[in-house]
Amino acid sequence: MSRSAHPAGPRHADVLPEGHYSAPPADLNVLDPKVWAETVRRGEEGVLSVGGVDVTALAEEFGTPAYILDEADFRARARAWRAAFGADADVFYAGKAFLSRAVVRWLHEEGLNLDVCSGGELATALSAGMPAERIAFHGNNKSVDEIERAVRAGVGRIVLDSFQEIVRVAHIAQSLGKRQRVQIRITVGVEAHTHEFIATAHEDQKFGIPLAGGQAAEAVRRALRLDGLELIGIHSHIGSQIFDMSGFEVAAHRVVGLLKEIRDEHGVELPEIDLGGGLGIAYTSDDDPREPHEIAKALSEIVTRECESAKLRTPRISVEPGRAIVGPTAFTLYEVGTVKPLDGLRTYVSVDGGMSDNIRTALYDAEYSVALVSRSSDAPPMLSRVVGKHCESGDIVVKDAFLPADVAPGDLIAVPATGAYCRSMASNYNHVLRPPVVAVRDGEARVIVRRETEDDLLRLDVG
Repeated sequence: MSRSAHPAGPRHADVLPEGHYSAPPADLNVLDPKVWAETVRRGEEGVLSVGGVDVTALAEEFGTPAYILDEADFRARARAWRAAFGADADVFYAGKAFLSRAVVRWLHEEGLNLDVCSGGELATALSAGMPAERIAFHGNNKSVDEIERAVRAGVGRIVLDSFQEIVRVAHIAQSLGKRQRVQIRITVGVEAHTHEFIATAHEDQKFGIPLAGGQAAEAVRRALRLDGLELIGIHSHIGSQIFDMSGFEVAAHRVVGLLKEIRDEHGVELPEIDLGGGLGIAYTSDDDPREPHEIAKALSEIVTRECESAKLRTPRISVEPGRAIVGPTAFTLYEVGTVKPLDGLRTYVSVDGGMSDNIRTALYDAEYSVALVSRSSDAPPMLSRVVGKHCESGDIVVKDAFLPADVAPGDLIAVPATGAYCRSMASNYNHVLRPPVVAVRDGEARVIVRRETEDDLLRLDVG
């Protein structure tokens, strides 16, 4: 079918149905730098390039869908976070956002630490050469095997998440003749302004030990009594994709209040606090994220002020950016398969991936941007819903966005800001193969996580 042959559907801004979307941009060929990686450019014919390599060449060599990661942008963001917090603080990259051995090596080279939350993430970190003392181990239900592996490896800290885990880690460390450095994760009762499923500091959820009712204080008492543990600090994490710093201010106030209680009861001033991560990125032009130096300045001032008020020495601060580093560095490249206009509604643009490579829209009602990237177009904007190939009506990649009205099968489109949680949460639903991760830098592209094959799927099926 030719690019103008599909039936007419809703195309122009003056015939749009009601919905939750911004007005179409004046020029669909113009890219908003907030949502794209640093080296992304449009060429003369409208073809997108990243790291000096155009997307048509990437699609031809590596196929679609594919996650395309700007290595230079990743490294620059890692350096910016390291520089913003300086030598008196620690930056732990949250591996859950996206982890591979190449990423671990980049983090090591750029001077960041690493936060892992499973045995698999720990194995990846160690296999790629991250020094164990620069690894923090999280998780609300660490297995005995995982804890033993972490203690044997000598990880720099284990974040204790329950009363049972306090005893479990202490017993394992003592049996191995070690004294394990630990932090206690507390929930401070802060309602972060984010989606319910990624808010993590209110009491009614699975993470941490509540500050309310004296439970956190009791956890500290137990940890201080156990020979296998060296309690170095308190950990707090209030949620994800947060733009408003007021939640961190309340959290810091309550964490410092606990530090004061610990000092008064035990005569101990814990040397560290970890305020977690969760700072938001720009998925659409409406998002307005803060720069690392702004975040560092705000958090430092908050903690210093609270400690001065409590007459405490200011502890060493740790933060855990994951999404804020890797999220903006990648986009997902798709090929359009079908275009289906629905009169008076919108046009459904189906791509060769979907919820198996990006579950966030279905899971969190997440919003994304999208662009035609294999050519330029002067066609008017068309309200579109980018959907996948899976057998679910909720298989939506971009709920409402504008694409040129002449978008057609065979076109390449790209969804930016997919570096975080897309490959990490990818699945084989409908036995669809997970896409590769392709790193691009200085005119060269290389696979850092290969595309799955049918042989990979069948190898696990031993029936």
